[in-house]
Amino acid sequence: MKTILVIGGSKGIGKATINALLPNNNVINVSRTSPDITHDNLTHYTVDILKDELPEIEALDGLVYCPGSINLKPISRLTLEDFREDFEINVIGAVKSVQKYLKALKNGTNPSIVLFSTVASKLGMPFHASVAASKSGIEGLTKSLGAELAPTVRVNAVAPTITDTTLAEKILRNDSMKEKMIERHPLKKYLEPKDVSDTVTFLLSDKSSSISGQVFELDCGIVSFKI
Repeated sequence: MKTILVIGGSKGIGKATINALLPNNNVINVSRTSPDITHDNLTHYTVDILKDELPEIEALDGLVYCPGSINLKPISRLTLEDFREDFEINVIGAVKSVQKYLKALKNGTNPSIVLFSTVASKLGMPFHASVAASKSGIEGLTKSLGAELAPTVRVNAVAPTITDTTLAEKILRNDSMKEKMIERHPLKKYLEPKDVSDTVTFLLSDKSSSISGQVFELDCGIVSFKI
């Protein structure tokens, strides 16, 4: 049974990942609020990733860093503080987590790190300047760490398109906007949290033991196809 640390697992994709992992893994969740899940295999620590000290863990087989932001504004309205805040939660929090738990991961079995980017890092999208800049940093971090930590620790990232979570509720706030989002994607859908957690759990598993330094675009075709 693997021991997996999920940072930011109380909601959305993080919560779906915890639900997928719990039956067959020991899961440690670190987030500001506890997930509404009760299970013998789940341990929770209430922590603000940017402000608090992270708990001590001796050995880990996987680390998933879920916190992120969707800060959509025209460049004329984005402040330097907006860019700093997005970079802090998306990149600095991930770096802090990896640095804290690298020794624990090296003590694990076939350890794997999974980070999160966005399709906006590949597909130019209006109003995404801040989030795309910080998530592009995650993609660079994924490749650099994958090279540095090979062959001991694998590092990959998942880059989803819009996913039906509380983080995206402004974008999917009514049926009309949901329908427009469906029509924008060649596969005529957007993502549910489970769609993303399925890929995360694969990247944590031994089935992906030959994969590192990759960014997986869960794009419903929006980046890959022009139809």
